Amino acid sequence: MTEETQKTTESAAENPAQCEVFFDGECPLCRAEIGFYQRSGSEARFTNVAGDGDAPPEITREEALGRFHVRKSDGTLLSGAAAFAELWKATPGWRWLGHIGAVPPFVWIGEGLYRLFLIFRPSLQKVVRRAS
Repeated sequence: MTEETQKTTESAAENPAQCEVFFDGECPLCRAEIGFYQRSGSEARFTNVAGDGDAPPEITREEALGRFHVRKSDGTLLSGAAAFAELWKATPGWRWLGHIGAVPPFVWIGEGLYRLFLIFRPSLQKVVRRAS
């Protein structure tokens, strides 16, 4: 665990109102995005499901790697656009977007865009890996 990740994890432990983010640490796009949120001072806790972290018990590891998931402080597991909105609520400078993005019709629009992204994700991963 990096020092930055450890600080973020400690911050989330001190503030139980924040969320836990489950992400694919082998995906270069996911790593870059999670790194951005960590550098932005997100109060979320980050769990690399592709690494040494466990997937949430309600879903399989494959489901956790195939789609973005966040557990709210009340235990609710969210995925897709609703999960991003929850992460944004825990990130300084993005909270306003998290509150807007969590309500209809914005969450529905976000979910549609996220599902479209998932179609192209494997191709984008290949492009980013080749460029690295």
